[in-house]
Amino acid sequence: MIEVYVDGASAGNPGPSGAGVFIKAEGSVIRSSLPLGTLTNHEAEFEALIHALTLCIDKQFRTISVRTDSQLVSSAVDGRYVKNKGYQPYLIRCLALVDQFDLCFIKWIPSSKNKMADELARKAIKQNK
Repeated sequence: MIEVYVDGASAGNPGPSGAGVFIKAEGSVIRSSLPLGTLTNHEAEFEALIHALTLCIDKQFRTISVRTDSQLVSSAVDGRYVKNKGYQPYLIRCLALVDQFDLCFIKWIPSSKNKMADELARKAIKQNK
């Protein structure tokens, strides 16, 4: 199974933001840092997941296990519901991508277990223009 670690970060809330994605796939590793412009931290977390899912679809991975340190994102996607209607468009985009996989798990992990994705997200913040 493909292991996917995602993290979104913001320098301010809202502020310059970035997405970090770290994928362990069949003996190889994929690292991605994506500058996101000005977003809130939660928006950056959703965008990081969207970026990761898109990468996995592009690589034609069919079964993935996603790990995030965002409890909001993991519970929203897992429960297919978000209380804050401002995040609804993000959830809709995430679910449309999740539904393209044969199997897609999403799991919350503590920040201490998500260091590589966090580093990539922080790198992406610095890439904002």
